[in-house]
Amino acid sequence: MVTAADLSGSSVAWWREPTKEQWLAWVAAWLGWTLDAFDFTMFLLIMVPISQEFHVPLTDVAFVLSVTLWLRLVGAVGSGWLADRVGRKIPLMISILWYSLSNFAAGFSPTFTYLFLFRALLGIGMGGEWPAGGVLAMETWPVRSRGFMGGVLQGSWGLGFMLSSGVYGLFYASIGWRGMLWIGVLPALSVFFVRKFVKEPPIWLENRRRQRLEQREVHAPLIAIFQKQILANTLTACVWLGGGFIAYYSVTLCSRRICKRICTSRRGWSRRRSSSPIWEHSWRRADGAGGPTALADAGRPSFRH
Repeated sequence: MVTAADLSGSSVAWWREPTKEQWLAWVAAWLGWTLDAFDFTMFLLIMVPISQEFHVPLTDVAFVLSVTLWLRLVGAVGSGWLADRVGRKIPLMISILWYSLSNFAAGFSPTFTYLFLFRALLGIGMGGEWPAGGVLAMETWPVRSRGFMGGVLQGSWGLGFMLSSGVYGLFYASIGWRGMLWIGVLPALSVFFVRKFVKEPPIWLENRRRQRLEQREVHAPLIAIFQKQILANTLTACVWLGGGFIAYYSVTLCSRRICKRICTSRRGWSRRRSSSPIWEHSWRRADGAGGPTALADAGRPSFRH
């Protein structure tokens, strides 16, 4: 067996070490995670027009985000449970299809309740993608650069946010908020890539074969992660992940108010920034639709003098 120590002295560049199958598995996980971010964050950009169309307070629209994030826990637990029994590919494909189709269905919403339901259900698919995709990539990737590529994979969430912002800036004026949600079905196409090109991690296949051969399949209950011998690890992971979520979404959801205070404290800023069509588009649409930062309240500062 090749160990990390053996690989550390290798003369082969780390990016040349992975095989084609290992790269395909990593790309599959990367697509699922990045497009997951794309589908989720686009909602941040269209909350104000949704509030205006259905005549509901912006706080009610923002609550959809909270429910979506709560249901990520359900998706993550379910996906992890399924991945240990049927492999990593199936839960990954189900998760991608789940969040893509939920977003697509939300675009047809005749009422706010309908929109609330499908955007909430999207959270199950969101939560299910990372356990299946992350494990698929990391079980497959070589040991030497596994930590680095795991970081690149996780950090690619920001690329999904950037992609949704780009789509908003280019197409929102033409397709509206419903069109933005319909575009969210496109990540489902990546399922064909996963189905055709990605293989199950060899380590999972071997463990599965041996467990069945020796008739000693292990089905540990969820409560097992809270046993005394691993409780410290479980709580530490929960604290770090919870802290990260709180910090990230606090800044994201409050960005509108932050920008408002900055802009109103520097009234002359409007003249300097008027040359930027994207900024102008996001703040000064004639129909009152908000831009990427229109989240914390419905009131919009006026920059016209």
